[in-house]
Amino acid sequence: MDRGGNPPHPRALLLAVMSLTGTPFLVTAVVLAVLAVALPFALWSRVRGPLLVRGLARLLMIGFAQVTAMLVVLVAVNNANGLFSDWDDLLGREDHVAAAPDLGRDGLGGRRIADLPKTAQSFRPASAVADGRVRTTLLKGQVSGVSAEVYVWLPPQYDDPAYRHVRFPVVELFSGYPGTPSSWFAGLRVTEQLEPLMRDGTVAPFILVAPRTKLLGDADAGCANVPGVVNAATWVSVDVRKMVTDHFRAVATADGWATAGFSAGGHCAAKIAVAHPDRYRYAVSMSGYNDPAAEPDSITGRDPALRRANDPLTLLRQAPAPPRLHLLVTGDGDDGYRQGLDLRAAAQSPTRVEVRRVTGGHRTSTWAAEVPAVFTWLTARLEGAGRAALTPGR
Repeated sequence: MDRGGNPPHPRALLLAVMSLTGTPFLVTAVVLAVLAVALPFALWSRVRGPLLVRGLARLLMIGFAQVTAMLVVLVAVNNANGLFSDWDDLLGREDHVAAAPDLGRDGLGGRRIADLPKTAQSFRPASAVADGRVRTTLLKGQVSGVSAEVYVWLPPQYDDPAYRHVRFPVVELFSGYPGTPSSWFAGLRVTEQLEPLMRDGTVAPFILVAPRTKLLGDADAGCANVPGVVNAATWVSVDVRKMVTDHFRAVATADGWATAGFSAGGHCAAKIAVAHPDRYRYAVSMSGYNDPAAEPDSITGRDPALRRANDPLTLLRQAPAPPRLHLLVTGDGDDGYRQGLDLRAAAQSPTRVEVRRVTGGHRTSTWAAEVPAVFTWLTARLEGAGRAALTPGR
């Protein structure tokens, strides 16, 4: 029944069942898989007709069983890791870019953030994750020309009267490729792990913000600005950032903002923070890479100039002055660790790069296990306005 007491419309039920994410389609897939196993037991010896017809019928039953079994696995993996949000996303048909003008080196196109009008957003519960406190909104970027969803989670202290005058630090979370904003909440269980640590004071009460970074169907935007193609860097570092400071009690200065990501999201986290130290003071890259060409679907990895312009190692080496930035890089071997060592070797004060070897492979379970240590590291390095959130009543 809906809120008015009326039964749900059949079309609404069909859409719920056919939705790629969520429980209904998974249950449907499981039921089909069970039926596919039962069919051969019931019909194998009852098939009639010539030998060829009987063989084809039995082959179809076997094929149906295999397809439905694979479907159950794929849907379960997608629900657990937030790889694709819907069928268009899976098939590479989604395009979140309305325009991509040349916005220049700072990604602002001659505008000032302070002069931009306040964003008007409404939020609703994010149905793709179990935590009912995760909210989502469709944001139309004022500067980037990107229109996509953003997930927001507020720490338990946010509504505590003792913190009513506190502005909270923010961590912008970037998923791997492919991936959706739900990846951190479903796959890495970030809120489930951090909420008790925030309540006991081990971890600072961060606002968590996860914008969509898969913006171009089956191509990886790489958090890059490419005129005429996409302004993904401006999307995450200007539009999303301003939406958060417009709607929530969030620190507005760089000392209250961090980026964090895994795999392709780790590349984004490092690159965005190195390129815009006026907006971010901290960054965490888990199993990330420096060279965009490490991702075969990267739009910047195919062009030598774009490849250099979006390599955080090159940006660090060629910066007019070393950025004031704390960077944590984790991984093993060529899966982030060596890239972190290269960044550390290139860093000059006040840039600080810490590198940690983490075993377990390039998988969600490895990054999920890192979450408490990563946010403890961020908490210990908070300074200025970001650290003020640790003092309620201030």
